[in-house]
Amino acid sequence: MTTPRYARHKRSSLAIATAVAAGALLTSGLAAGTASAQVPSDQTGRATLAAAPTALSAAARTSLVQQAQADIARTAQKIGLGAKEKLVVKDVVRDADGTLHTRYERTYAGLPVLGGDLVVHTSKAGKTEGVTKANSATIKVASLKAQVTPAAAEKQAVSAAKTLGSAKSAADGARKVIWAGSGKPVLAYETVVGGLQDDGTPNQLHVITDAATGKKLFEYQGIENATGTGKTLYSGTVSLTTSGSGSSYTLTDASRGNHKTYNLKHGTSGTGTLFTDTDNVWGTGTASSSATDQTAAADAAYGAQETWDFYKATFGRSGIKNDGVGAYSRVHYGNSYVNAFWDDSCFCMTYGDGSGNNHPLTALDVAGHEMSHGVTSNTAGLNYSGESGGLNEATSDIFGTGVEFYANNSTDKGDYLIGEKIDINGDGTPLRYMDKPSKDGGSADYWSSGVGNKDVHYSSGVANHFFYLLSEGSGAKVINGVSYNSPTSNGSTVTGIGRDKALQIWYKALTTYFTSTTNYSKARAGTLSAASALYGASSAEYKAVAAAWSAVNVN
Repeated sequence: MTTPRYARHKRSSLAIATAVAAGALLTSGLAAGTASAQVPSDQTGRATLAAAPTALSAAARTSLVQQAQADIARTAQKIGLGAKEKLVVKDVVRDADGTLHTRYERTYAGLPVLGGDLVVHTSKAGKTEGVTKANSATIKVASLKAQVTPAAAEKQAVSAAKTLGSAKSAADGARKVIWAGSGKPVLAYETVVGGLQDDGTPNQLHVITDAATGKKLFEYQGIENATGTGKTLYSGTVSLTTSGSGSSYTLTDASRGNHKTYNLKHGTSGTGTLFTDTDNVWGTGTASSSATDQTAAADAAYGAQETWDFYKATFGRSGIKNDGVGAYSRVHYGNSYVNAFWDDSCFCMTYGDGSGNNHPLTALDVAGHEMSHGVTSNTAGLNYSGESGGLNEATSDIFGTGVEFYANNSTDKGDYLIGEKIDINGDGTPLRYMDKPSKDGGSADYWSSGVGNKDVHYSSGVANHFFYLLSEGSGAKVINGVSYNSPTSNGSTVTGIGRDKALQIWYKALTTYFTSTTNYSKARAGTLSAASALYGASSAEYKAVAAAWSAVNVN
């Protein structure tokens, strides 16, 4: 029996800049602004914080994006960009005190700059208070004429894809770009190869090739491995928002961006068939290998519903892109496919049925994990490689955990275990542990100089451990019936600030201070900036963030 790819191999890769992004469950310096005045927080830790992001209507967000786009030339000049550089607005976040955080992609001489993303922080009065850059180097190349042919770059990319199981003999596309993802910017090719990976996961391998030397500079995977009655497999009997009346219903949630749940019937392409029903009761509560089984669909729809509500209630975020538009879900993917993934190109979640087609990977924290890959893609765009890849995976684990606690489901209580319901290991153990990540046999408890060389599902352990310590503290304790015992690298005792505040800090850092190239050192800086903005630079929360990072050896 082969090791499940879900647990042991790279399955996610978020695109940098304007490239396609997607992911699966398995397998620049910060410019400090002034700390905002603090207001007592409510129980969620969000609504009354001056520096917390506010909920924006679709119209308000569109208006802010349009205003920023209309002013890109002046903004580029104010922050010191060169004459050949232009900005493209990606997102806008507005804090309760009126501060704006505008995220941009960059072009140079008309070419996309991969790893050139940046965030401009502007006060309510319109004053630029700081800029966070993925790469602080000047974007400039000696020549825009390539010395290597596109065919040579394509050959290299196809060869790399074949090592992942792709049978494709040609690339799906290629373009000339400026690569600024690591060090000095260079002219490069970005080549994309499709097909399938060796476990059946769709392939979208992006290979970056130096256009002057032909050297492979980087590669990342573009597939990221996250009122009726639903009788789910993992969450018991739940309420589902559906559409229809009389004897005709569909799994369409018009109240959450028109999210739909489709049946692939063991296929691997297309949208599939929208689930329909005559009595608005979905599933049986038990697993089935039938391609028409509704139980997996009920779990997937419930997961999408709770994830939407979690982001809305906790951060004021309306959908994955914060634009009020829902994604869609596909279940019964492939044959005995042991994985789940998010794909930006279809803006959808996809779930396999697991071993024997009767262990669907549709548990609540899995849904939250996969959809959070979409949130990361549409905010910081953390590269799915090295330390930034570990932070990408950890972000999905962190918010997937947040979804599980938010749902407050008595059948699937909140915990700091990842994938504990799907029994991926066949022995009842979870996929990952946040209190002591090394318990899974491969994840890192603490940072070391080589942690970025680990698979991203293992290097994520450092950030997962940080989040647990920040939330709950070190030592032994029991939460919702689960025993934890979290150690520290320096023997310190860490006192947690509570999960609600920890989530607020991580979300603000992700959406305001992280960029595509953020590593663990910059994540520490980003979360400290977030804690300072939310709670004050002399606050207990700020000191707890510093202590939790030190406890996982990020200093």
